[in-house]
Amino acid sequence: MLFSETAGRQVVSATEARTVGIVDGFVVDPATASVVALRLKKTDGSGDTLVWEHIHAIGPDAVIVRSGATLGTPSGELAPLADKHRSLPGKRVLDERGEALGTVSDVDFDPDSGALLTIRTTTGDHPGKRVLGLGSYALILREP
Repeated sequence: MLFSETAGRQVVSATEARTVGIVDGFVVDPATASVVALRLKKTDGSGDTLVWEHIHAIGPDAVIVRSGATLGTPSGELAPLADKHRSLPGKRVLDERGEALGTVSDVDFDPDSGALLTIRTTTGDHPGKRVLGLGSYALILREP
């Protein structure tokens, strides 16, 4: 499933059948090459971050959250990862030697595990398992 297909989807509570928010972005941990949380907009004001463990399913129409799922503000290990300057779409991509590999045009991820499957760039696709680092300046990929 692509980031571009998921952004803008409603996030719905399974037990209360109410809208919790709208997917606004993805929090990626480069150490695990996976999505670890979703950033939401249009929430009830209790926070804007939904950790991955609270997600029950991501479908074609909505993201369903588990019973008792709560929104929060990023803290602990999640806080530096949730910095909006670390968002992947539009991010410069370099290999570990510093060679430019284009910019991120989209990301294909596994909706069950959050694993990054493919990094789509303006110059081609790269396996998500090549992710080495992610900062405000660039996404760094390992050599193949």
